[in-house]
Amino acid sequence: MDELPIGRRVAYWRGRRKMSQQVFADRLGKSKSWVDKVERGVRRLDKFSVLYEIADILELDVQLLLGKDPERRTDALNCIDQVEVQEIRAALERYDSISAYFDAAPYPPPLTDLRKAVTHAWLTYQYGRYGMLTRALPKLLRDAQAADAGHEGEQSRAAAHLLGQVYQIASSVLRKLGECDLSWLAADRSIAVAQRADDPLLAGIATTRVCNALVAMGRPRPALELNVTIANRLAPGGSNDATPERLSVYGMLLLQGAMAAARVGDSATVDDLINGAWDAADLLGGDQNHYWTSFGPTNVELHRAAAAVELGDGGRAVQVHEQRIQEPAFNGLLPERRAHHLLDLARGYAQIGNLATAGEMLLRGDRLAPSEIRCRPIAHEVMADILRRTRGAPPSPVAELAEHMGVGV
Repeated sequence: MDELPIGRRVAYWRGRRKMSQQVFADRLGKSKSWVDKVERGVRRLDKFSVLYEIADILELDVQLLLGKDPERRTDALNCIDQVEVQEIRAALERYDSISAYFDAAPYPPPLTDLRKAVTHAWLTYQYGRYGMLTRALPKLLRDAQAADAGHEGEQSRAAAHLLGQVYQIASSVLRKLGECDLSWLAADRSIAVAQRADDPLLAGIATTRVCNALVAMGRPRPALELNVTIANRLAPGGSNDATPERLSVYGMLLLQGAMAAARVGDSATVDDLINGAWDAADLLGGDQNHYWTSFGPTNVELHRAAAAVELGDGGRAVQVHEQRIQEPAFNGLLPERRAHHLLDLARGYAQIGNLATAGEMLLRGDRLAPSEIRCRPIAHEVMADILRRTRGAPPSPVAELAEHMGVGV
């Protein structure tokens, strides 16, 4: 089948999946006519983002669509490339809302469909599938922007809320992958949209995305100040109720403020903010996921360990893990949170010279959420440090993971 045109290969695999042109078009967000033209070779299929989306829908390796033998692909090869970065950048550079101010907006996507897509994107992020998410982001951004520009009346706030969430998703995954300038842009947009959505809690959690991007760009002090300022505005008490949603957003503002304080070496502020977050988590009563925060007692302890690593106290991070984090509760968290913590632990063990256990933490994280280990620049730094300081050859599983990550001594 290698000699077939790409459109014929799409038709072949669509048939193998027993999917009609109409069903395939609906899942792709295209018209049946578009699919028919692609399959007949009348329309070229030359955008990598569309190819990847087709491959995801047909549940096959994109290499098969390109007429090549599928390789043993690692997640590192599937994180994000410059074509995808440029497509996300182009989507972030759209200004549908201002265009709609002067001209009639196009038919916006139905909010029911968009809400499902946003929920799917959040879960894709929280399961650590960053490659799949970055390929879907350009279309999701365009759809959310069109909905925000096109809906009016009561639906306007709902559309703005969804767009604000999409910007937050984009900011979070772009920061993970080292695209800090785009992460800051998306986070900044999310704050403005949250204000139009008239949701202070959405604006509060958007603030944490801005501050995370600032810390990643080497600006932890303004990040600390902003987190604390907004946390004080949203704190339960007085006219502010103590709903689970408010406690979760307030707690995350304190935790992200603690991480910024750790970056500037202010251990006293770290302790104050984490203790405040612990009080909020205690009132919440358990680990929950309001506003996609994964906030609760266990997440507070994960941040306590992460802050210790940022302060250079790997021994303290290991102690927190062994004495304060309950295994059943930890195992109940979503993969991104657990793998992120294992990466922090790897850094902590490396700080105290336990390179073998540091490597094991990376391996455990890779089994949970490969993208969290193979795609993040900080994970590459940890692996390079382990390889450089290990006497003799590293254990074969660690060496194999390093090869998949593209990390050498």
